[in-house]
Amino acid sequence: MAPDPNNASGSGAADASLKAPKDLKKKDDKKDEDLSEEDLALKQQLELYVERVLESDPGLQKVALESMRQEIRTSTSSMTSVPKPLKFLRPHYGTLKAHYETMETSDVKKLLADILSVLALTMSAEGERESLKYRLLGSEGDIGSWGHEYVRNLAGEIAQEYTKRQSEEATIDDLMDLVKQIVAFHMKHNAEPEAVDLLMEVEDLDLLMDHVDKTNYKRTCLYLTSSAKYLPGPDDVLVLDIGYMIYMKFEEYPRALQIALFLDNMQYVKQVFTSCSDMLRKKQFCYILARHGITFELDEEMCADDEEREALQEIVNNTKLTEGYLTLARDIEVMEPKSPEDIYKAHLLDGRASASATVDSARQNLAATFVNAFVNAGFGQDKLMTVPSESASGGSSGNWLFKNKEHGKASAAASLGMILLWDVDSGLAQIDKYFHSNDSHVIAGALLGVGIVNCGIKNDCDPALALLADYIDKEESSIRIGAIMGLGLAYAGSQNEQIRSKLTPILGDSRAPLDVIAFTAISLGLVYVGSCNEDIAQAIIFALMDRSESELGEPLTRFLPLGLGLLYLGKQESVEATAEVSKTFNDKIRKYCDMTLLSCAYAGTGNVLKVQHFLGQCAQHLEKGETYQGPAVLGIAMVSMAEELGVEMAIRSLEHLLQYGEQNIRRSVPLALGLLCISNPKVNVMDTLSRLSHDADTEVAMAAVISLGLIGAGTNNARIAGMLRNLSSYYYKEASLLFCVRIAQGLVHMGKGLLTLSPYHSERFLLSPTALAGVVTLLHACLDMKAIILGKYHYVLYFVVLAMQPRMLLTVDENLKPLSVPVRVGQAVDVVGQAGRPKTITGFQTHSTPVLLAAGDRAELATEKYIPLSPILEGFVILKENPDYKEDN
Repeated sequence: MAPDPNNASGSGAADASLKAPKDLKKKDDKKDEDLSEEDLALKQQLELYVERVLESDPGLQKVALESMRQEIRTSTSSMTSVPKPLKFLRPHYGTLKAHYETMETSDVKKLLADILSVLALTMSAEGERESLKYRLLGSEGDIGSWGHEYVRNLAGEIAQEYTKRQSEEATIDDLMDLVKQIVAFHMKHNAEPEAVDLLMEVEDLDLLMDHVDKTNYKRTCLYLTSSAKYLPGPDDVLVLDIGYMIYMKFEEYPRALQIALFLDNMQYVKQVFTSCSDMLRKKQFCYILARHGITFELDEEMCADDEEREALQEIVNNTKLTEGYLTLARDIEVMEPKSPEDIYKAHLLDGRASASATVDSARQNLAATFVNAFVNAGFGQDKLMTVPSESASGGSSGNWLFKNKEHGKASAAASLGMILLWDVDSGLAQIDKYFHSNDSHVIAGALLGVGIVNCGIKNDCDPALALLADYIDKEESSIRIGAIMGLGLAYAGSQNEQIRSKLTPILGDSRAPLDVIAFTAISLGLVYVGSCNEDIAQAIIFALMDRSESELGEPLTRFLPLGLGLLYLGKQESVEATAEVSKTFNDKIRKYCDMTLLSCAYAGTGNVLKVQHFLGQCAQHLEKGETYQGPAVLGIAMVSMAEELGVEMAIRSLEHLLQYGEQNIRRSVPLALGLLCISNPKVNVMDTLSRLSHDADTEVAMAAVISLGLIGAGTNNARIAGMLRNLSSYYYKEASLLFCVRIAQGLVHMGKGLLTLSPYHSERFLLSPTALAGVVTLLHACLDMKAIILGKYHYVLYFVVLAMQPRMLLTVDENLKPLSVPVRVGQAVDVVGQAGRPKTITGFQTHSTPVLLAAGDRAELATEKYIPLSPILEGFVILKENPDYKEDN
């Protein structure tokens, strides 16, 4: 290949200038007489043109302007310096401007305007917008020929001019014509983000639709969806709407479906199904819906054939989850059940702590129940509850059950549901034996277990409702709570009318005890999460108003405002009417309710103003007994967890609160940190929590320990596991702290490291409302550890089941059978707005599926043999064979 002549001479010239002695350079700056010969010639040439333009002969003027234009256009320069012609014309800008004003209107005048517009690029004063002014006066020609820098400068000036004209209500038609040209230019030259920015400034994103094509729509939409996180409402919705339309136009249905779910727009979801005719792709949509955890009924429009529709509905109902999860477990070879001792690893500690680990106390057995349930979650077998049947009809499982005291038995019976998680048929069969017990706590646990088994799995014959409905109105309050909480877990997010009609009356029942009412509020909040249902909101508000002074001080009362908040989860302004009503409540709970409602309504929105509002609430120093700062601190985390930048900022703000906040704020900061990094153990947060876990205040220490469990949930993180082991020996005499350490150990090894609690999925784009609701409910319970989790309501720990999801990528073939293919798994890289085709992952390793994905990981296929039907490789992904693939011989 012959060397490029331009290049060669260019580098030669550069070398020559490098060799020139330094003192020459100094003189060079002082006098322009020392210009090189060609520069001097150029300068004199341009001065001659200027003189010609100032003469009165139009013919001469035209020729001079044409030549000047030619010089400016052909002068390419490095981006760091001003092009030579512009530099030499600098002194003449004023003269040309003055002359322009005296000219008669003609083509020549327009030509001069064009040139002035380009000169203004480097010479006009800040804020004058002269470049734009002369552009609008000039000829209609192609603006792109003047170069990128010029077009970008124009775009910036248009944005300013547009805001000015909007405020003066002047016409903007001439601007919009120019905008069309600029957008077309940017879209042709791979500067999609700049086109989008300009259109956002002039509030006309619909123009994009005409300019996107097969080559640039993906990058355009990527920029749209990423920038939506940083836009104030309602702009963000507009931007996402355009993204949705572009994806639909190019039949990129899975991405369109994700935007539809992000907007929570069921019309759009339907549209995706009706627009796509390919059955396989519809199955992939169903997997995405199932992972998002929403209840969705397919109708004839979306799929005409009854059999096919049933097959699709089965996927949406998540009935395949347990199968896929166990396939993953077998592949990674972790089917062997683990006992709590395998998790505690007491033999690694010094004498005193390991001795205490063997003591048989009810509190320790209760902790072991939870650890066992979390670690073996979904595996269907363990060493405490589901012991093989040779020991005469499950005698030994009865033994473990009765190693727990009273309400401990409820959690123990319910733990069976956790072990058989997602496996409805075998789960109900095994829990059935507890329904015949005479101990009300065991029955309560069995009811809760039924709810846990059905969590996230929909079923047409509604087994959970059939089993639990009869127990809602029993005398014994523990049985009622078991049934009510079970329904909340089984039907979270389903907005099931039958449950509303069964549970709402309890809220208004004056004879019902407070704890039953509190759990009813939470269950209704879960079933109708994010639905803004007026009737339920009213029922909970009345229940709150009916509470006496003394009841408002009870720890469980905090669940009533939370149940109300969950109805508005992520729904922003929709909460305002209810928030106004809450201002009329009793002083004791008014602020608490207000904070809870706001934090839920703006959860996952990244709304900066709300974060500032919460920080303002936390800055106040209160007298004892005020509790509303707890939900405010959690609110900071709930709102800012929306995107990575917000998370980093929130972590820093929380560090400040630790230093300057009152005690009740310090108690909730660890929980907020736990939510921000849930199942994503960031080292700086881990260290902060480790420091707080030795805090003098036991409440702070307990919250920090539980949060260590949350940030490491399902990761088997060795460093956190080590910290917790050391804490177990440090706190070996303090039963309540030791209990928290055990729970945290169970969380870290949850599902033997195959599960995650993160409510975000699909490359951190979508937030599952039911998952967030489960985590938030647990955190609100942790605001008062002693009364709730260390009291007799420890089964609220099972709310975490709502967020438990396998963190896997399982590829399946066209018959939905597992198919092993090589994939590259690495750290995801943000490629928004980058030029070319940048790599989307870095530091990857190649594995064959099924594989585990850690927080911030992304996978891509390492083979051309198959085409994935979803662009995001997470959860279940259907692969179809690539027809163009040729085997390498």
